Amino acid sequence: MSQRSILAVFKPKSVAVIGASDNPTRAGRAIMRNLLTGGFSGPIMPVTPKYTAVMGVLAYPSIESLPVKPDLAIICTAAHRIPSIVERLAQFGCKTAIIMASGMADLVDDNDNNLLYQTQQHAKRFGMRILGPNSLGMILPSIGLNASLAHASAQAGKVAFVSQSAAICTTVLDWANNKGIGFSCFISLGDACDIDFDELLDYLGRDSRTTAIMLYIDSIKDKRRFLSAARAASRNKPIFVIKSGRSNEGSQAAKLHTGGIQGNDAVFEAAFRRAGMLRVNDLIELFAAVESLAHASVLNGERLAIMSNGGGPAVLAADELILKGGKLATLSADVTSSLNDILPSTWSKQNPIDMVGDADAKRYANVLNVLMNQEDIDAILILHSPSIMQQSELIAQSIIDTYLQHPRKNKVNILTNWSGEDSAYLARKQFNQSSIPTYRTPEGAVRAFMHMVEYRRNQKLLQEVPQSIPENIPTDSVTARKLLQQAQQNNQLVLGTNQVSQILKAYDLTTIETCFVSNIEDAVNIADKVGYPVALKIQSPDIQYKSDVHGVMLNLTSAEDVHQAAHSIIERVHQVNPQAKIEGLIIQKMALTAGAQEIRVSVINDPVFGPAICLGESATEWDPTKDAAVALPPLNMALARYMVIQALKANKLRDRHLPLGLNMNALCIMLTQISHLIIDCPEIAEIDFNPILAAGENITLLDVDMRLHPAGADNSQRLAILPYPKELEETLTLKNGLQVMLRPILPEDEPKHMDFDNALSDEDRYKRYFGVRSKMTHEEMAVLTQIDFSREMAFIATTKLEDGQELTLGAVRASTDPDNTEAEFAMAVRTDYQGIGLGKRLLEKLIHYYRHNDTPVLTGFTMFENRNMANLAKSLGFDVSFDMDEHLIKMHMEFKPQNTHEDC
Repeated sequence: MSQRSILAVFKPKSVAVIGASDNPTRAGRAIMRNLLTGGFSGPIMPVTPKYTAVMGVLAYPSIESLPVKPDLAIICTAAHRIPSIVERLAQFGCKTAIIMASGMADLVDDNDNNLLYQTQQHAKRFGMRILGPNSLGMILPSIGLNASLAHASAQAGKVAFVSQSAAICTTVLDWANNKGIGFSCFISLGDACDIDFDELLDYLGRDSRTTAIMLYIDSIKDKRRFLSAARAASRNKPIFVIKSGRSNEGSQAAKLHTGGIQGNDAVFEAAFRRAGMLRVNDLIELFAAVESLAHASVLNGERLAIMSNGGGPAVLAADELILKGGKLATLSADVTSSLNDILPSTWSKQNPIDMVGDADAKRYANVLNVLMNQEDIDAILILHSPSIMQQSELIAQSIIDTYLQHPRKNKVNILTNWSGEDSAYLARKQFNQSSIPTYRTPEGAVRAFMHMVEYRRNQKLLQEVPQSIPENIPTDSVTARKLLQQAQQNNQLVLGTNQVSQILKAYDLTTIETCFVSNIEDAVNIADKVGYPVALKIQSPDIQYKSDVHGVMLNLTSAEDVHQAAHSIIERVHQVNPQAKIEGLIIQKMALTAGAQEIRVSVINDPVFGPAICLGESATEWDPTKDAAVALPPLNMALARYMVIQALKANKLRDRHLPLGLNMNALCIMLTQISHLIIDCPEIAEIDFNPILAAGENITLLDVDMRLHPAGADNSQRLAILPYPKELEETLTLKNGLQVMLRPILPEDEPKHMDFDNALSDEDRYKRYFGVRSKMTHEEMAVLTQIDFSREMAFIATTKLEDGQELTLGAVRASTDPDNTEAEFAMAVRTDYQGIGLGKRLLEKLIHYYRHNDTPVLTGFTMFENRNMANLAKSLGFDVSFDMDEHLIKMHMEFKPQNTHEDC
């Protein structure tokens, strides 16, 4: 399916209603009513043999009797009829169908064939798209299309709403209409057998009518496509998501609702954060987010000023702001002086600004004017509590007039809270009509503001240049994988510290000297050799967390202690878990823990998103997804640092301020190396490092429990985010003898890539960018270096200078459309390194990559002046043509499908 095909979903010019009815209790009647009252200008064609006309519109007895091929068909019939209807519609040339019926996946025909599968196959064969089944339908206000079972239509606006739940759709719609908030589109996905979140995010991320996206999610089907689309869309506009199933019970209910696989909620949270999305926890937060997105302009900073006619609400707002990690603006001496001139002497003299209870419309307007004039105030929260002055609507209008007439209205965000019910209703309505966000409580207003702040912070995080791991830290995947595969072949799928030390050493992860013994006597002998004090631990494939069965004894100082401890451990394990197979005992020299801190890291295997890294503190009752910060691999130093900060902020990790305790750089290196280990070694299913001893720059893994997949397990789709493809690195020598490396680009390359771009001559920049352009900004360069390998590729050529510094000489990049039907490339070579064959080698590498990426077409454009580029492309097999109207040269290459097999 092509992304182009989804355009038909958003731009239908004709609609057919299959199963249209005049019976008020039928879905076919409700659909007809909504279509006819929505203002859709195209033909609306009811299809039913039962009626001559439906709601006054001439009906057609069959699909084949329709006068035109419908762009959109809404199917309102019973589930058992749908496969044949979809087949006939698809053959007739219909482009999109909405299926209202539910339960199709559980129904089979007389030949025991699944009805949903049949429907999908019919649609796929003819290229028709399906929304649903179990869909409420969709509303596209911009073209007056209400193709839904909703009780009301949606107003036109800038927010897109996509939901897996029909009930959430109607609730949000009811609330939005009451608030006067509109939508660019309103879509009920239902069971999403075809059209799903990823395609809609790709479309909405590019849609000029949509400035923000709201999602209600029960489950995710394709983790990689979902995250890839979300990461791309969130660079352009905010995406808010509400996810059901935060509890185990809720997760089970969500599974029954959509039938999707239910992963761990903390891993979902990590995935949303990684994609730059903003999660809200309930419908109240969702409504507040919709309101702030529908009305507010882009936030230029985080400094909030609060003005109020009462101290209590202002304090509540300030408390909520600080607790959520926000910033109060500091009032300058000039601002304080100006406020002294217009406020009573009893005003608060600080932010929050308590203007005193008798504040009237003029006072509100004057204070707002003063605050909006200040460059160091980014947003203003205006609070009003009912007062004896009874000027609620008058004050609201003065705020509206002052704000809209102020020259800095596009640089300062304002939010309002008019508390109360009857006394505040009309004022809140005034703000809604003037597109100024308004909220019922001070805390609700602050939470909405913090959503905007969080989005701004996410964007900055996405653009952050990560620090590189020191080059002397090894990542020896060959050694690690050889040892892991040997263990798989021996059917050793549970490995302890003594068995994984060499695997971890390949990634410079340090373990303490560990010895395995099969009996108590050997334990005593080894302890004597190692030297006291020692630790003694049980070794059993049936026990993942040794402390849960009291299988660990520490600080044993003599042979007698070891002997007694070994007997006690074995006895306790038999009591707690009689079925556990005890392989033997582990002896370790006690680590020097004075001044150091113990932490814990686990790698779990989430059923939806695959491997996830969890960071926290060791505890007897430890759930890694509740007691730890969670992140998805791959991690780099910047992402690892963000993970540590998240853990500290949430108190999942506490800095005990010990003399040799937490060192941020050392922790980040460890987490990044663990990420490399997981990425490079698909044999690993789970790992528990418990405890890890953090002593400044020295980090030691004291106890490790590693679990492997069985040999031959298919792990091709295990990672939610494609990592850096190290296997594509290539070293070569150019015809002038210069040795260069061709490799995919990394986020860490941004500074060097900026130097490369700035080194291009004016002429080369003109040819590269099709005109004169200024130097790249940091934000623009972040987009070029922090790429998503699942939908784009950029190869750079680098060489080492005499001083050891790396120099970027050239770059070629291409991005595919979301369906991988075509990739468009662009290339540049540093002006002083042209003519030595570098451009040819870069383009050859890109061609080879896309030929093996199952991308059918590779295209590029260059200016008439750039004949060298056109000649190079032609020499490598591109078809080169001239577009005289656009004054461009087009380069086009088609690849034959890979791995094709003839029918036997």
